[in-house]
Amino acid sequence: MGDWVWRTMGLAKTVWFIAPQTTTGLIKLMISTITQGFFVSFGLIVAIGAQNAFVLKQGLLKQHIFWVCLVCLACDIILMSVGVLGLGSLISQSKTTTLILAIFGAIFLLWYGFCAFRSAYHGNTNLLVNDTSNKTSLKQTIATTLALTLLNPHVYLDTIVLVGSIASPLSDTQKYYFLIGAFGASAIWFFSLGYGSRLLSVLFAKPSTWRILDTLIGVFMWLIAFGLMNYAINLR
Repeated sequence: MGDWVWRTMGLAKTVWFIAPQTTTGLIKLMISTITQGFFVSFGLIVAIGAQNAFVLKQGLLKQHIFWVCLVCLACDIILMSVGVLGLGSLISQSKTTTLILAIFGAIFLLWYGFCAFRSAYHGNTNLLVNDTSNKTSLKQTIATTLALTLLNPHVYLDTIVLVGSIASPLSDTQKYYFLIGAFGASAIWFFSLGYGSRLLSVLFAKPSTWRILDTLIGVFMWLIAFGLMNYAINLR
């Protein structure tokens, strides 16, 4: 009876010493995986593109910026979840789907770039800040945000294929930690870009500054559009 008690106490001490070490290891692994997801996502979304240019402009105009940021975040959450949880091959293996997205994306970006160049030529974008009659509706703004986000096949290659391949060696539990970090990076970036752009409102009180921004946005849109057209031609 005595030996049994001592063995039990010894086992309890062993468990007591091992448990904190195991817990510490799990916490380190969790933090490491969350950090990895954060920086992978952050590195992909920070690059200047059609989506970020639109978020910046809406933030400067103070038009539906919360909903613009929320839609961008929601798209990232859905697309990265699809990629990390193992469904990325559905997009990457379908040339027809990718080709259709590239064509429609190029057409939309050419049109949006033309509108930006037209606005720069007329120099009337600055009036939108204080003139409520020129404000776009919430539905129109959300539709534009979705179009700029989803009509670009590269967003699927980045969020689904690339992010999915990086997370593929992880265990099922680690993948959820990875996604937490990725979602956090997306949320911080879009809402910081949208609301932080208001700090530049004094600079953009000048019509000339708006003309420069609209011109740069038009150039970015057309460069991306031509890139998509080239991508579609090579894909065929």
